[in-house]
Amino acid sequence: MKKVQEHASHGGMQEVWQHHSHTLGCDMRFGIYLPPHAVHAQCPVLYWLSGLTCTEQNFITKAGAQRYAAEHGVIVVAPDTSPRGVAVADAEGYDLGQGAGFYLNATQAPWAENYRMHDYVERELPDLVEAHFSASNRRSISGHSMGGHGALVLALRNPGRYHSVSAFSPIVAPMQVPWGEKAFIAYLGDDRDAWRQWDACELVRAAADSANKLPLLVDQGEADEFLDTQLRPELLEAACRQSAHPFTLRRRAGYDHSYYFIASFIGEHVAYHAAALADR
Repeated sequence: MKKVQEHASHGGMQEVWQHHSHTLGCDMRFGIYLPPHAVHAQCPVLYWLSGLTCTEQNFITKAGAQRYAAEHGVIVVAPDTSPRGVAVADAEGYDLGQGAGFYLNATQAPWAENYRMHDYVERELPDLVEAHFSASNRRSISGHSMGGHGALVLALRNPGRYHSVSAFSPIVAPMQVPWGEKAFIAYLGDDRDAWRQWDACELVRAAADSANKLPLLVDQGEADEFLDTQLRPELLEAACRQSAHPFTLRRRAGYDHSYYFIASFIGEHVAYHAAALADR
């Protein structure tokens, strides 16, 4: 690994590291905030997944999470959203290819060679973090937009791996919205049954008989320009109600899809995850 950035912040250190990912077959970067507590003891980890067009930089420079991570003694890890590089498949537009990995494991050419963001976030990245930093194996996960979709799917597909999950403005039903349909056709092919394992609403329905359901927390801005066309939180609300899955949807009047929204409530989310990480 190679450290490419380091900044003191709220008594801790905000760093960016680069490494070669065997899962993705390319070099990757991730941001990691190490709170003051990490100097003396292992700390739990909150993984943050960003949205379309983002890198690790958007969250670490705009969300203001460092203050709250320092207060609660939580490491925050923010990976890039997608595999990148001249040898990695790409597409025109912002919603497919590099910058739009959708946190799934692609099965279709040319994407299948590199686009395995689910496996990277689930296994390779935490293995790296827990081996090289003062990080425990207590994990929570959160994200925004496409990253909110990724956080929900990772938590629902891996029961017991995360202590808590939350999302800002997530794509909750990618099978039913344009962003998701475009990505799924390209990455997964035309078989819609194969899509279900990457759709939070479908995963909630499939887990209807599970005895241990991880509560889902979603914050959604009511002035979000993508609310009615791409996000549709009411679909996840209905799926959770039907399956008796614990779900909290907080609609925030006046807030849009931007990092102004995330920065306004990230402290509440960090506190929520810190409490869950401390309880288990």
